[in-house]
Amino acid sequence: MAPDASKLCLVTGATGYIGGRLVPELLAAGHRVRVMTRSPDRLRDHPWAGQVEIVRADAADADQVATACAGADVVYYLVHALGSGPEFEETDRRTAEVMARAVGKAGIGRLVYLGALVPEEEELSPHLRSRTEVADILLGSGVPTVVLRAAVVLGSGSASFEMLRYLTERLPVMVTPRWVHSRIQPIAVRDVLRYLVGCATLPGSVHRAFDIGGPDQMNYAEMMQRYAAVAELPRRRILPVPLFSPSLSSHWVGLITPVPAGIARPLVESLRNTVVCREHDIAEYVPDPPEGLLGFDEAVRLAVQRVRDSAVTTRWASASVPGAPSDPLPTDPDWAGGTLYVDERTRTTTASAEEVWRVVEGIGGENGWYSFPLAWRVRGWMDRWVGGVGLRRGRRDPNRLFVGDALDFWRVEAREDGRLLRLRAEMRVPGLAWLEFHVEHDGVDGGTVLRQRATFAPHGLAGHLYWWAVAAFHGIVFGGMIRGLTRAAEQQS
Repeated sequence: MAPDASKLCLVTGATGYIGGRLVPELLAAGHRVRVMTRSPDRLRDHPWAGQVEIVRADAADADQVATACAGADVVYYLVHALGSGPEFEETDRRTAEVMARAVGKAGIGRLVYLGALVPEEEELSPHLRSRTEVADILLGSGVPTVVLRAAVVLGSGSASFEMLRYLTERLPVMVTPRWVHSRIQPIAVRDVLRYLVGCATLPGSVHRAFDIGGPDQMNYAEMMQRYAAVAELPRRRILPVPLFSPSLSSHWVGLITPVPAGIARPLVESLRNTVVCREHDIAEYVPDPPEGLLGFDEAVRLAVQRVRDSAVTTRWASASVPGAPSDPLPTDPDWAGGTLYVDERTRTTTASAEEVWRVVEGIGGENGWYSFPLAWRVRGWMDRWVGGVGLRRGRRDPNRLFVGDALDFWRVEAREDGRLLRLRAEMRVPGLAWLEFHVEHDGVDGGTVLRQRATFAPHGLAGHLYWWAVAAFHGIVFGGMIRGLTRAAEQQS
């Protein structure tokens, strides 16, 4: 790219699935990048963090958004409130209006939004209805705007792909609702990103929505069968049941896949709609690659391989879970409100600090939690039952953790290599909870000290009752955990 073609691109939603992948693509194309996020610390461990300008801003705060937009040439609007509850349409509307006003006042040269394909003459699901409303708000902002409308995005780590993958892999026989027969035109994440990057240099006269999709059209049942073939699984038996409401479907998806019901429901409701492209005009401005758009089978093959190689760069779970704790750390007595429950344990081991850290950083996922596995599974099932994330999110990489990573029903809030790992709970609890691990050299005996601390800030009477109801198990769960961690480290010695 020529130097004068370089743009200053503001990417909102950079901690999310698409945003986290778009940033390095823009940098590779020669653009300068500014990212807007409520939690800059969650971007600290991204490989590109040192190459971008990071601005702290809440998408609902007009002044903060205006500051983030100042001086930008292109704004990528990748914010949505999917899974935040029945009020998500209002939240999407409000934040879109804030952005529309901000880009208009700042004189932004290009606004880009990744929206959703919508059918003609069909009743839209709330999710698609909201995406359409947001697109209309942004197109009315007064600045040149492009809306890219996509259906299912196929890529390692996307919520849609995780639903497809787990449903297919875990259920050789499936009783399914009618939406498995709705037509869909999925698109590979690689092609979505290519279109998004290409939009940065579109002429100012381009102001419209474009349908984007891959070369294949199919229904969800066919997608599952073709996924099974690519993944070398036996053919799946699919038994449609007409009377299967979106609510029941989302809970069913929530039980089988890592995607919680709060996110699964709007996705499932959208699958009842026919979502195929009616035009391919985007190719006039961002030409198809010489080899053509990536087909379904190849997109799935690449995504499955990345999962198997632990090379998933971003995941749907990396985005904030609506309703998850977002308050400051419980280090300020004024915030703590006078009540903070702590379970703190210390254990010395002959293993080296490096060996202890390796075990600590590998906790969760397939490695488990080193104590009372049944109790952890039951807690995960209970969380899924009440609409939480449960344990099935696993972890992005089996060995490394980054700030912002999802880890079963925790979120990595702080990480200091070789020394500190702090996890913030995202399971449904009546309060705020953290789990911390500190690895220290033992200056006296030459071994290593592992300090483990569970912290809980209760909300109301229910919070206090919850803590005392589970307190009897702390010795088994937390005591067993620190013993299991040090034992595993010693076995590596």
